[in-house]
Amino acid sequence: MLQAGSIGLLGLGDNHVTALRDASANTGATSPAARSVIFVFLSGGLTQHDSFDPKPDAPADIRGEFKSIATQTPGLAICEHLPQLAARSSQWSLIRSLTTPYNGHSQGHMSILSGRTPLPPGFNGSKPQASDWPSIASVASDALSSKGNNLPPAAVLPERLVHRSGRVIPGQFGGIMGYHRDPWFIEASPFNATSYGAYPDYEFHFVRGRERNEKLKFQAPNLNLPQGLSRSRLGNRDALRRLLSAQRQELDQSANTESFDRYRQASIALLTDSKVHHAFDVHSANSRVLDRYGRNAFGWSLLMARRLVEVGVSLVQVNLGNNESWDTHDNNFPLLRDCLLPPTDQALSALLDDLAERGLLDSTLIVMCGEMGRTPKINKKLPGRDHWGAVQTVFLAGGGIPGGRIVGASDKDGAYPAASPQQPENLAATIYRSLGIPSTAVWQDEVDRPHAIYHGQPVSFS
Repeated sequence: MLQAGSIGLLGLGDNHVTALRDASANTGATSPAARSVIFVFLSGGLTQHDSFDPKPDAPADIRGEFKSIATQTPGLAICEHLPQLAARSSQWSLIRSLTTPYNGHSQGHMSILSGRTPLPPGFNGSKPQASDWPSIASVASDALSSKGNNLPPAAVLPERLVHRSGRVIPGQFGGIMGYHRDPWFIEASPFNATSYGAYPDYEFHFVRGRERNEKLKFQAPNLNLPQGLSRSRLGNRDALRRLLSAQRQELDQSANTESFDRYRQASIALLTDSKVHHAFDVHSANSRVLDRYGRNAFGWSLLMARRLVEVGVSLVQVNLGNNESWDTHDNNFPLLRDCLLPPTDQALSALLDDLAERGLLDSTLIVMCGEMGRTPKINKKLPGRDHWGAVQTVFLAGGGIPGGRIVGASDKDGAYPAASPQQPENLAATIYRSLGIPSTAVWQDEVDRPHAIYHGQPVSFS
C-alpha cells in the first residue's frame, strides 16, 4: 500500500521529482521574453572542416575528402553531406570561433555543458564529483519555474552520457548545486558499449564500420499506472499516505518534508496528464512525421524534444549519439558520410520545419555543438581527425536569432579562432538569455550563499 506514496512507482527518481519545484522558491524569476531552448549535444566532437566550416582551398591533408556546397545564404558554404540544412540556411546561423583550451573529452564536456572554461577545483575526468560545476540544464531547471504542467523546466534525453568503458562523463549533473538538482534524465535509450550512432538505421563501429545491434531499442519512460491500480485507487492510496504522513510530520516538521510532499503530488499528477504521455510516445506519431524526422534514435530524440517544448519544458538537451559517437579518430569520412551526417541533416531539418509550421521557431532557440572540434590535419591511421578544443563551430537557429549570419571565423586551416573568439561562458549566457533568465540571477547553495548564473556576455548576432 505504501508504494503508491513512493517515487519508484511513478517511474521517476528523487532527482527527477526535485526538479518539479515551486516557482516561489526560486531566486531567478524569468522575464516576459522567455523562450524555450533545444540544446543538441554531439558527444565526441564534430569536425568543423567536414561540416559547417569547410576549407576548400586548404591542402588535401587539411581539406579532407568532402566537397562544399552553397547554401541559400550568399557566401556561406557547408559540407556536401548536409544538403537539407543548406537549403534552409535562412533559418540558421553559425558561430565559427568557439574555443576551449581542452583536447580531452572529460574536460571538454565539463566546460561546454557547464558553460565554464576553468575546470572546477579537484576536477577528476574519470568520474563526476560533488565539487563539479553544475550543468547548464541543472542551472536552468533551478532558475526556471514549471509552466503549470507538472513537468520539470529542463530535461535531458535520450540517455546520460556514458563512455563505452562504463565511465560516467562529468559535467552533466548538479555538481556543487547538489545531486538533488541534477537535471531530469529521460532514459529512452539503453547504454551499450559496442555500437554507436542513430540506431537502428545508422549504427557503426569505429573500425568495423556499419553494423547492427539487435538489442537496442528506443523507448519512452514508463509513466503508466501499475496493473490493477486505477486512478481512483491511486487516489485512495494517496489518502492513506496523507494519513501516515500526518503522523510522520508530528515527528518531523522540516521544510524538506513539506517540499517533498508537494513534489510527490506533482509526480502523481504527471501520471494522469495525457499531453505528457503524448510527448513521450513518439512511435505513435503518424507515418509522415516519422518519415520526416527519420525512424531512428536521432529522429525520435528530436521529435520528443519538440513535443516536450510544446507541452512546456523550457530547456531540452538532446544527446545525439551515445558512446562519444562523434569521436572520429578512425574512418572519419565514411562514418560521417554514411552514419552521422545524414540522420543529423534529416532530423534537424525536420525540427526546423516542424517548429516553423507550428509557430514555435521564433520562440525556440536551437543550439548544436560538441565538447570540441577536430584537428586540422588528418591523421594517417584509417584516416581520421583527432581531438581539438581550440576551435569548433556552433549551429544556432530560431529563438529570435536572425538566420544567415556568421559570428567569428577560424583561420585558413580551421585550427584557431581568427575573429571574434567565443568561450563556453558566452554560449551559456546566450542560452540563459533565451530562457528569460535575468543577467543578475543567482542560484543559492545549501547554506543560502548566492552563486552567479552568468559568467559571460551573450553572443551578439547584430
